[in-house]
Amino acid sequence: MSRLKGITITLVGETVTRKDPFGKEIVVESEIDVENVLVAPASTDDVTNQLNLDGKKIEYTLAIPKDDTNDWIDKKVRFFGRTWHTVGIPLEGIPDLIPLDWNRKVRVERYE
Repeated sequence: MSRLKGITITLVGETVTRKDPFGKEIVVESEIDVENVLVAPASTDDVTNQLNLDGKKIEYTLAIPKDDTNDWIDKKVRFFGRTWHTVGIPLEGIPDLIPLDWNRKVRVERYE
């Protein structure tokens, strides 16, 4: 029996290291590899709805594994040799009621 398996993508996190003399935060980017992420082209409805809301063109929807604890709001991600940007708040289901390994949906737009 074949089992679904996602790919490893890179989530770009940001950490505030200190503040400059003017009080502005200095941020350092760190790369976090997230394994077993499903990547699917966005549905026509998702693309149309998001374009109507804020003018962003959704390209892919990511299914995030249940055990992931990373912050996915307003982040850069890398996969397929490109950089993408998350759009909106991830949609999350109740893990115990979902039979497979993923319970969150994150939509991304092209960043480059």
